[in-house]
Amino acid sequence: MPPLLGFLEKFRALAQVRRRAPVSASSALRLRKSMEELDKDSPLACLRCSKPAHFRCPKCLDLKLPWASASFCSQDCFRAAWSTHKVIHAGGLPEKSGSDQQVVEAMKQGWQYCLRKGSARASEIPFFDWTGALRPYPISPRRLVPNHIRRPDWSLDGVPKEEPASKWQNSVEIKSQEQIQRMRETCKVAREVLDAAARAIKPGVTTDDIDRVVHDATIAAGGYPSPLNYHFFPKSCCTSVNEVICHGIPDARRLEEGDIVNVDVSVYLNGCHGDLNETFFVGQVDEASVQLVKSTYECLEKAIAIVKPGVRYREVGDVISRHAAMTGLSVVKSYCGHGIGELFHCAPNIPHYGHNKAVGTMKAGQIFTIEPMINRGIWRDRMWPDGWTAATADGKRSAQFEHTLLVTENGVEVLTARLPSSPSVFPWLLGGSTQ
Repeated sequence: MPPLLGFLEKFRALAQVRRRAPVSASSALRLRKSMEELDKDSPLACLRCSKPAHFRCPKCLDLKLPWASASFCSQDCFRAAWSTHKVIHAGGLPEKSGSDQQVVEAMKQGWQYCLRKGSARASEIPFFDWTGALRPYPISPRRLVPNHIRRPDWSLDGVPKEEPASKWQNSVEIKSQEQIQRMRETCKVAREVLDAAARAIKPGVTTDDIDRVVHDATIAAGGYPSPLNYHFFPKSCCTSVNEVICHGIPDARRLEEGDIVNVDVSVYLNGCHGDLNETFFVGQVDEASVQLVKSTYECLEKAIAIVKPGVRYREVGDVISRHAAMTGLSVVKSYCGHGIGELFHCAPNIPHYGHNKAVGTMKAGQIFTIEPMINRGIWRDRMWPDGWTAATADGKRSAQFEHTLLVTENGVEVLTARLPSSPSVFPWLLGGSTQ
């Protein structure tokens, strides 16, 4: 059976299941034409998985809906998205995220929606089976870095060169005293940058505002914001709101009373990286969110407490999972802690969930992060069309905390520990804590 006829037969079967009228021959011809045009040079991404789009929904063609809301990479993605995609046929395009006026103002400044892991932009919000209430907003152009700032090798073209080829991807580096001192200085700056971001958080502030604070504070300290253009990530920090687990992209959305937001800061200074994050309250939040954030903080503290020479990496996940389970929470399995130093990410990998199979033991001189992501619902995540933002699969809230840690001869040094000048933002720390 010719490929087009085969597609038509499958589409008619799907249409009958959905109790829709069979597709017309004219729609089929327009579908073939749109496939040929999209294959030539299309900036569009699949609405479901963000891969390059190769054809459009025939019904959207009939209704003359914009390409950005009708494009798919394959028949499989088209079928899988049908139950939610068909909604736009009745009422046109889905509503823009949040305040229309806010989106319009951002668009006037040339801001656009992020696609393809930061390598593409779109003027319309992607259609997607969102798991919660949050939606992406347009993002501002990439912020500039002065020429005198020392940069990592991905700063210009978005592609790390040294990192994937390094021998430290397969073995764990023992840092020299000189490296450790540089890491201490860089991590202290990273802490100060995160503290600056924390002071800026309040209802009405956009996550792009937070990114600007992080960017400017990093540059002022002589550093480079490590995430900027790393594998094309478009911003200088990650801001993950409510159901977003990690890698949220700062955009034009204003924080609202009752939100929670994680800010993940990484600084490149003195030839090495420092990495930490915290989850903050926006105004007054509900008790369930307070308990989620507090339990996540405790998960990290309990994990740090066992760090010392001779401890197996896999034990970190056991400790975190045990504490999370005590409060009915789940541990995300898709992302882990990592080695860090002159490389942004390297060995070892530190899973946060129990009964993992991580190999190896801690030794003095190793530096790595522990950064548990804890969910109120199930642990699974769903990737947004931007290719970076990981949200909870059930739309429930998620929280995270992270520190960069040095294994010492007798235990652990928290290189990104809170400073005397750090803002008091967590009620459970009012009695005093250095972490």
